[in-house]
This record gives sequence, C-alpha cells and structure tokens, in this order.
Amino acid sequence: MTNHFLDLKDMPSEILWHILDIAKVWKDARRGLPSGVLDEGAPLAGHTLAMIFEKSSTRTRISFEMAMRQLGGTSLVLQGNTMQLGRGETIEDTAKVISGYVDAVMVRADHHNTAVELASKGSVPVINALTDRSHPCQLMADMLTIKEHFGSIQGRKMAWMGDGNNVATSLMEAAVKYDFPLTLACPGEYSPNAEVLAWAREHGGDVSVTIDPFAATKGAHVVFTDTWISMGDDDKDARMDALAPFQVNDALMQFAEPNAIFLHCLPAHRGEEVTASVIDGPQSLVWAAAENRLHAQKAILGWCLGKI
Repeated sequence: MTNHFLDLKDMPSEILWHILDIAKVWKDARRGLPSGVLDEGAPLAGHTLAMIFEKSSTRTRISFEMAMRQLGGTSLVLQGNTMQLGRGETIEDTAKVISGYVDAVMVRADHHNTAVELASKGSVPVINALTDRSHPCQLMADMLTIKEHFGSIQGRKMAWMGDGNNVATSLMEAAVKYDFPLTLACPGEYSPNAEVLAWAREHGGDVSVTIDPFAATKGAHVVFTDTWISMGDDDKDARMDALAPFQVNDALMQFAEPNAIFLHCLPAHRGEEVTASVIDGPQSLVWAAAENRLHAQKAILGWCLGKI
C-alpha cells in the first residue's frame, strides 16, 4: 500500500502522533548543526522527490528542498506552467510518467483533485503541500509547535478567526485526530467547509462555529488566523468588509488565556487579518511554526517512504 499524505482525515491518529514524535526527535538531533549537514544515517539517501508547483511558494519550496537535503535525498522543482501538464496533458499521464522517475511527489496545486488524481493514477507517494481544499502540512507544523510549547495538544482549546478556508479545513480535521476543542469564528458568507464540519462532528470532534470572534477566543490557548485574500480570490472588497471584525488584535487576544499563543501560516498582512502588535509580539509563535514546517515535513517524508 502506498503511503500518501493528502488529508489529515484520511490518516489514522496513531500515525499522525508518530509523525509528530519523529519530527521532534529528528529536530532535537540537529540542534547546533549547520543547515547543510546530513541527518545521522541519511534516511532518504538515494531517494528523489519531485515538487510540482502550480502556486507561488516560499516556505513550502525551501522547507521541502531542505528536508530532502538533510535526509540525504535530492529534489526536483517542477513548475506547473512549464510542464506538459500546463499545456493539456492529463494528470493520469503525468502521474504515470513521473512515477517512473522519482520516489515521491509533492504537489502545491490549484485544485485538490490534482493531488488526489496524482495519487490514484501514479505508483509513488503523493504529499499535499497545499490545495484549494486543505493544507495538512501546515497543520502538522502547527501541532508540533503547540506540543513543544505546552507539552500537550489534547484538550487545548483552539480558536480560528476569519475565512473558513483550506487551513481551517485541515484544522477541523486536526481537532478530531489530535483531540482538542475548536471554535471557528467566521462571517456567514465565508463559513468553513460544511462537509468537513459534519465529518468532524460525526467522528466525535468538539468543533463549533460562531460569528462572534470574542466568544470564540474566550479561554483559548491558541488563536489562529490566515490571510483574507488568497491566490485566485476575486472578491477582495467584499472579503475585506466582511472579515474586518475578525481581525486578531490586542483587544481580541485579551479574551484568550493569559499564556495563549498566536499562529498564522504566512504570508501575513499586518493591519488586515492581524495587527503588528500581535504577530510581532511575545505571544506569537509564527516563526517557530514556520521553521517547524521543515521538521514536520521531514517526518512526513520519512513515513511516506517507509523509513519511520
């Protein structure tokens, strides 16, 4: 069976916990080492990862490329608009061809079905590094950050502010898999994915939705948000108006626990979804989570390729 990493809801909880444990072990083992030094044993020596980008990228490209380098493997960067995929070749044909060249595929895709079809039609592991539906790699980095900071994830109250987007979808799935209560504060027209919300509740998740950001934040240990305008959104003015009351600022953070932390997947727009005083303040662990993309994804790669 091929180990794909497409959505958290499809992964057994014990595997997700194991990935976090390995990420922490491998991270700790590297303390004090230069970035280019290989991990002990170079677990992915001889392995090659193809990285397909249909969307612009900073953290995803650098973190996956460095992950493969530190694990002893190599990576290939493929831009969707320079591939035959961008000129009409089918995803099925692309998947079959790439499977004959590399050991795994990471894709940052415009449409979730691209990742799903690459996985179903190819013969090597496929990792969803972001689609319009979900962003599971980001949530693994967030969970690692929360575990490091608080010592535990289970039972930590979490709150999401703003657009019920792809990151919010993965956060709802994480709430079930990692057993924590979650409240999403979203304007009605930008509510979270209804099917995923229903799935979370059916699987025992303590997940609720409100239009009141202060009620959602009350007593929270972690407050999340994301940019209000994503690539492909063509309703900027409407979004800005609807989402303005959901800005994460000092007044909102006062409703959270005194030791609460703030997380954002980046890129951030200070003065829109979050104020500079919050994202650059003492409660922000945004930069720690950004670094943890590297460590979480190394463990994901290790699992996908049967090394952990």
